[in-house]
Amino acid sequence: MKKVVYSFSETSFANYSEMTYEHILYDVSGRVATLTLHRPEKRNALNAAMVTELQAALDVAAKEPAVKVIVLKGAGEAFCAGADLESLQQLQKNTREENLADSRALMALMKKIYYHDKIIIAQVEGHAIAGGCGLVTLCDLSYAVPEAKLGYTEVKIGFIPALVSVFLVRKIGEGRARELLLTGRLITATEAATYGLINQVVPAGEIGAHVNKVAADLCNNASGNSLKVTKRLITRVYDLPLDEALEHAAAENAVTREHADCQRGIQAFLDRQKLTW
Repeated sequence: MKKVVYSFSETSFANYSEMTYEHILYDVSGRVATLTLHRPEKRNALNAAMVTELQAALDVAAKEPAVKVIVLKGAGEAFCAGADLESLQQLQKNTREENLADSRALMALMKKIYYHDKIIIAQVEGHAIAGGCGLVTLCDLSYAVPEAKLGYTEVKIGFIPALVSVFLVRKIGEGRARELLLTGRLITATEAATYGLINQVVPAGEIGAHVNKVAADLCNNASGNSLKVTKRLITRVYDLPLDEALEHAAAENAVTREHADCQRGIQAFLDRQKLTW
């Protein structure tokens, strides 16, 4: 896998400027885009440049018509160790306005993952700590090796897990979220699966093949439009009152019935034909 240069602009994909990735790898194979955090010497710790590059790569994947699934992983021994030391040191020198801008950049990345049209799978082959665990929290599906430890350790250094708390409560509920965020303790992959933070623990020698199979099954056995709309439903109805959520769901139902994928899928079902999407 090699570093790739793509065109990107936050405001318009057409109005692009050249961007070279220095801290991540972007690779497309078939209909799966793989984003690899690539600072192994820093345990893939997050800094401002990596956050920007991840946003850029996610926008590229969103514009790739053939891509249906995105896999997020880390190079080397760790998935992601959270913010790097230089970034933490800079926080102490920033003005409040600078810290707010930095927080909003991370917020933009989190929202981009959470609301992305494509399904995003975390392949966790090492520790995911603080902001690294936050990335796992945001993914649609997550698989981890037994050796991985996960946790939100911010309170142990006088910081707070501010942005991730919004998503973690949604994902695992208030009680579990309080336990993990307030204690800052690291949990095993098995505990993380029990909490609902990840989907499954997979042996190190098998996790790559397992994630590839999950991605291939999504690509081959599910409509791209159905995946997109279903993910959108899950993210949007959470905050709506019941009646509004049902109305929104009914509207999405009606629109989807008119989509070519739905018409094709129903016809194949009636004809007893197996589709490969």
